[in-house]
Amino acid sequence: QVQLVESGGGLVQAGGSLRLSCAASGNIFSFNAMGWYRQAPGKQRELVARITSTDSTNYADSVEGRFTISRDNGKNTVYLQMNSLKPEDTAVYYCNVVRGLYSYWGQGTQVTVSS
Repeated sequence: QVQLVESGGGLVQAGGSLRLSCAASGNIFSFNAMGWYRQAPGKQRELVARITSTDSTNYADSVEGRFTISRDNGKNTVYLQMNSLKPEDTAVYYCNVVRGLYSYWGQGTQVTVSS
């Protein structure tokens, strides 16, 4: 049983930074990929960043160069460092972990960027 809990969201002014954390609880598995998605009101859920078991990373064009995804296997935690935040980054951010054919989701954390 895997449970994901996000933290680190909040309110920040444009140009500021936030660091999101996603901690996995329960039995530990070897994860194939970990990522962050976000969904703003009236918009589709979109992939923000992803990191694979081989440490390959992918980013949405809109966050490339501003966000960095990383992981700490010892703590079973994935992070999203968000710098130079823009109002359009405002959304609920969801942690996602893939292991084989299984996908796990967190409950989401709100990120609000004011102009």
